[in-house]
Amino acid sequence: MQKKSGITGALLTLFVIVVLAYNCTDHPKKDPGTTSEQDSSAWQAGAFQNHRDSVPSAQQYPDSLFVLSHDYPSTAKPVVDPSWQRALKGQPISASNVFAYMDSLKSYVAPHLLPFFTSNATWSAAKNGWFHEPWLGSQRESILGTYLGNGNPANMFTTLKEDEAGYVLTLYDSTAAYTVGQIWGETGQKVNLMNNAAQFKEGSVIVKLAFSNINYPQWSVMENAQTFHVFDTIPTLADPRLGYQLRKVSFFQMDVIVKDSKTSPKTGWVYSTFVYKKDASGSTWEKMVPLGAMWGNDPDINSPIAPPYPKLNETVINPDAPAYSKETLGWGGRLSGPNDGAVTQVAYDLDTKKKYTNLALSSCMSCHSPAQDTLKAFLLPAPVPNSDSFFVFTPGGPRWKLWFRDNYGDVPFSPGQVGMDYDMVMAFKSIPAFEAAQPTATRNKLLMENIAAIKKFRRHNSNSRFWH
Repeated sequence: MQKKSGITGALLTLFVIVVLAYNCTDHPKKDPGTTSEQDSSAWQAGAFQNHRDSVPSAQQYPDSLFVLSHDYPSTAKPVVDPSWQRALKGQPISASNVFAYMDSLKSYVAPHLLPFFTSNATWSAAKNGWFHEPWLGSQRESILGTYLGNGNPANMFTTLKEDEAGYVLTLYDSTAAYTVGQIWGETGQKVNLMNNAAQFKEGSVIVKLAFSNINYPQWSVMENAQTFHVFDTIPTLADPRLGYQLRKVSFFQMDVIVKDSKTSPKTGWVYSTFVYKKDASGSTWEKMVPLGAMWGNDPDINSPIAPPYPKLNETVINPDAPAYSKETLGWGGRLSGPNDGAVTQVAYDLDTKKKYTNLALSSCMSCHSPAQDTLKAFLLPAPVPNSDSFFVFTPGGPRWKLWFRDNYGDVPFSPGQVGMDYDMVMAFKSIPAFEAAQPTATRNKLLMENIAAIKKFRRHNSNSRFWH
C-alpha cells in the first residue's frame, strides 16, 4: 500500500509540474493585468471571456493570444475643440472639407493604433487605451480577437472569384468605453439602458478593423496588403484544410466613427471608411485611403436602384478610391465599405415579387439605425427573414425609407424600444449573447427569436456568412 501511495504521489507531482509548465510557457497573455486567471468563473466563461477555447499550440503560434480589455472608465473627460472639428475651418462638413476631417480622425487614432500593425506580437489594446465589447468570447478567435463580420460571395466584386469571409475587431476609445461601462458595469452581468446609459459622449471614437480571408493572388486587389493570422475553421481554395487552423487574412478596411453633434446635428455621428489601395505609396497605414464619409442617410433623396444617381448631401465618396471598394456602395451611392454587405446579389420585392439582382439596399448608418434593445427590426430594409429567399420592401417606398431616416441616437427605430445610439455590435451581438446565457424563462423571447432567424438566414446562395 505504501508503494502504491508513493507512485500515486509521484504521478500527482508530475501532473502539477506539467500543468504549471504549460500555463507558464505555452501562451503568455498580452495584458495579464486586464483579465486575471483569478477572475470569477462567470466572468471568464461569460461577459469577459477572452476568446474561444480552441487555441493554437505554442509551436503553431508562439506569440501572445488575445486578451479582452474591459476595465471601462467610470468617468468621461470632455473632448474639447477636437482636431477633426478644427479641420473643417468653421464651415459645415461638405465635399470640400470632408477629407481633411477624415485625415484628422486618422491622425488622431494613429499613435495608439499603429502598434497593432507595427508590433502586433506584443500588442495590448488595454495598454494603448482601447476597449472591447463584452460577451463575445465564444465568437472571438484566439489570436486577434476577431469575430466573423459580413462575408461576400464569389463575384460580388469583379475580381473576387470565391466566397469570402470577413473578420472584424471593434475598438472603443476611452470616451466611448465610458458608455460601454455604463451599460455593463464592472461585472457584465446585467444590462443597464436606463437614463440614456447607451448614449455616447461627445467626442467618442470607435474603430472597426476588417480582414479578408481571401488574400493575394487569389484576390488581386489584396496585393501587398498586410497579413495576419487568425485561428479558425473556414477553408479557402488556397487553404482547404478543415478544422481549426492558422489561417492568413489581409487587412483591407478601417471604419472610424465619431460622436460629433456639432458637425452632424441630425444624427450625432460622422461615419468614415478607409480602404486598402494597393497602388498607393507608402506603408500599409498610408495605403488605407478614404472611401468616403457620411453623417446622415439623405432621407429627402429617393434614389433609383441603378445609376445615374442624384447627388447626395450627407455622403461624400472619394473619386480616387480603388475601384473594388466602390462596387459595394449602398443605396444610391450612400457610404458602405467592401466588408459591409450593402449589396445583395438576389432579392425579391415583398409586395410585387419582382426579382432584383445586385441590389444596393443599405448604408453604414442605415444598417446601424435599428440598434435598439430588442432588435425588433432587421438590419436591412426588409422583414426579419423567415425563408431561404430574401424578400425586401419596395425600394424607395415608405417601409424601405424607414431605414433611411436621420434620427438622433436616442430615438428608437421601433416605437416603445430604447435607442442605442447606432451601436449595432452591442445591440446585435453583445446583448443577444448575454441573453442567451440567461435562464430560458428570463430571456427576451422576441430578441432571441429574431437573432435565431438571422443566424439561420443565408442571404447569398453560397458559403459566405451573413453577420454570423
